[in-house]
Amino acid sequence: MRKISLQKIDLMFAEIANNMSLYLPVDQNDGKAAYTKWEEGKKWSNALNTVKSPKDFFFPQTEDMMEFKVEGKNVEVIDTRKVSEDFVVFGVRACDVKAFDILDRVFLVDPRDSYYATKREHGIIVSVACTRPSETCFCSAFGIDPAEPKADVSVWKTEDELFMQSNTEKGEKLLKMIEGLTEEANDEKVKEQKEQISKIMKKLPLADLDTSKFGGGKTDDFFKAPEWDELSETCLGCGTCTFVCPTCQCYDIKDFNTGKGIIRYRCWDSCMYSEFTRMAHGNNRNSQKERFRQRFMHKLVYYPENNDGIFGCVGCGRCVSRCPISMNIVKVMKKLGGKENE
Repeated sequence: MRKISLQKIDLMFAEIANNMSLYLPVDQNDGKAAYTKWEEGKKWSNALNTVKSPKDFFFPQTEDMMEFKVEGKNVEVIDTRKVSEDFVVFGVRACDVKAFDILDRVFLVDPRDSYYATKREHGIIVSVACTRPSETCFCSAFGIDPAEPKADVSVWKTEDELFMQSNTEKGEKLLKMIEGLTEEANDEKVKEQKEQISKIMKKLPLADLDTSKFGGGKTDDFFKAPEWDELSETCLGCGTCTFVCPTCQCYDIKDFNTGKGIIRYRCWDSCMYSEFTRMAHGNNRNSQKERFRQRFMHKLVYYPENNDGIFGCVGCGRCVSRCPISMNIVKVMKKLGGKENE
């Protein structure tokens, strides 16, 4: 384990940025934090989490895939991908780290998504323990420990120091890069912090959220549940929950005519939209209730059924804080699980 004084943190960021692109949470004009490319003068935000997750670095909201140049009957396919360079995403919380495992199970299985895979190979994730979890956090319900953020490098921040531990070969190389600015450290302060975080998590309002009634093989239990009528009644179908979610992976592929050729790109899509997966015959989920049900059934039943029991939610709380009508996966779980008044 290595440590560095917080007084030297800008020197550490500068050293990393001299070798590769570095991104970290920075406070914006609206008071929210967003991942921003580091340059001198940029300060690491103290916010618990960013509005949008770091998923965007590996699965961008919009991404060009290829171009077509058409001349008469001749069609030339142009690969628009650029040579990827190594980059560092610093300050990722444990919930968002776990989200990458969920995304990997979608994009890195056959047929492998080469766009996503290339970014994962070149991206280095530095995670930071949550010293002040929010009342909207419920990551522990899904077996995630915010005091043990397992990424390429794990970081614990005290009042005056950063403690860093490498967990992968990529992490070891990163710590080697800044070795001259750090020093060897024991883990006593880290152990103390882990204990403090554990105490906080046990006191949070959603600490006892129960996942035991959900998982693979529960489709028949919940698909026709009458509760979906009431749960979906006020849903606006705005898609906010899907766009702030670190694990949602739905996308659409579109062609854009530039006048000189065609650009094929993909962009995030949402199962909450009426046009999602619409084909010539129409849409197999015509009501908002059906679309609403699809989103939460996928997180709580369909995904774990096909992925060794792993849920499609990491309890980051973004949907809890951002939904304009205050509907979220926690309310769905409590309603379907019969514990809505607890």
